Order: sequence, then C-alpha cells, then structure tokens
Amino acid sequence: MAQSLHDNICDKIKFEAFFKRHAKNLHDFLYYKFGDRLNPEDKAQEAFIKLWENCKKVSPDKAKSYVFTIANNLMLNEAAHQKVVLKHQKLKRTNQTNESPEFLMQEDEYRKKLEQAIANLTEAQRIAFLMNRVEGKRFKEIAQLLDISTKAVEKRIYGALKKLREEIEGI
Repeated sequence: MAQSLHDNICDKIKFEAFFKRHAKNLHDFLYYKFGDRLNPEDKAQEAFIKLWENCKKVSPDKAKSYVFTIANNLMLNEAAHQKVVLKHQKLKRTNQTNESPEFLMQEDEYRKKLEQAIANLTEAQRIAFLMNRVEGKRFKEIAQLLDISTKAVEKRIYGALKKLREEIEGI
C-alpha cells in the first residue's frame, strides 16, 4: 500500500495538479518572507524540481511541506550568498532629483525606519501583514494559505500593526 502512495506524486498528472495547486502559494510565501531580490519564482521552481527528482522518497501527504521546506532552504542559501557578494562590492549611487536634500533625507530615514520596523516583526506577523497589506489578501485567504485559523491571522496582523505604531510615529 505504501508503494502506491509514492507512485501518486511521481505520476505526471498528479504532479502537475499538485504544482498548479501550490506553485502560486509557494511563490507568495517566499516573496513575503524574503522579498523579490532573491528571485522567489526561481526558487519555487527549483523546489518542485527537487520534489520531482525525489518523488519516490516523498509521500503525497508530505509533499507540500517538503516543497516549502526545500524552497525556504534555497532562499536562505541564496540570502547567505548575497551577503558575501554585497560584502565584496562597492555600490555607487548616482541619483539625481529635483527634491530638496532635506526632503530626500527625511524620506530615506522614514523608509529605513519602516523597513526596520517590518524586519523587527516576528516572521509570522510579517508574513501575515505583508500578505494582507501588500497583496490585498483577506484574512480568510491568508488563513487557508498558512493553514491557521482566521482568528490567528487577525491576531498576527493586529499585533504587527501595534508594533509598527509603537516603532514609527504617524502610521
């Protein structure tokens, strides 16, 4: 019986259905957790490739957690690689604008404050907050994607908003 379960995810039709059902959610998860700079779409595809390569070892009921774990690890590896790359690069900025230097400085300070405040959120709060505020997903959709209750999503988002208000004035 166990062998027939393994065959299910190795079956091309079942795998395609699994891919179509989870690819966007995996991409969104990676995007909200790591941002766009590390190319979440490629990492999501690589995770599905690894699932296909190891389909005989992964049972269908573990396939979703397998792809999410693999994709998360790929992103963490890429983030570590990018830190090394950035350490050895010198970035020169040549932005010209008609804005006053004071305005640009205030805008940059506010952006840094906001980014730092979002980074200080717990991972759970940050993911739920970004899915809601950036993607425009409803609490129920987020709950389904993260496999938690709607109340848990509400708690995470309201907790995130409370922390952001404490850290940044005017939000």
